[in-house]
Amino acid sequence: MRILVIEDDPLIGDGIKAGLVKLGYTVDWFNDGIVGKNALTQAPYDAVILDLSLPGLDGLDILHQ
Repeated sequence: MRILVIEDDPLIGDGIKAGLVKLGYTVDWFNDGIVGKNALTQAPYDAVILDLSLPGLDGLDILHQ
């Protein structure tokens, strides 16, 4: 299972990624809303963990799109 994490806080993002990788998931982590949104079109993801307040593009805007 491949999971996309879009989280700008390095402590939170790293913790989420480390935990999911330890459980056997493939994780791509981005800390910018625009880069994270672009990643959605580059690979098939089974789930997205999305922060709401992000630099570049707000998480709610990503969700609406």
